[in-house]
Amino acid sequence: MKRVIYAFNDNLHPAKSKTLDKSDLPGFYAELWRVRLDKWRIIYAINEADNTVDVLAVRKRPPYTYGDLEEMLGKLL
Repeated sequence: MKRVIYAFNDNLHPAKSKTLDKSDLPGFYAELWRVRLDKWRIIYAINEADNTVDVLAVRKRPPYTYGDLEEMLGKLL
């Protein structure tokens, strides 16, 4: 898992990464992504204006459903 997170320095969109829909999060400026590692998901935000990547969570799936995504993003603001 650490290997993938550290690799964000070279590649923000590794294999098995997918953009997350943020249409229900108006005003959130960063791109939301997740990368899949077996049963685990790394949820992260890319802010190109600030040149930063924030790892929001590392969660096991199932049962994780992204239901707390808005709460996690609130901590960034």
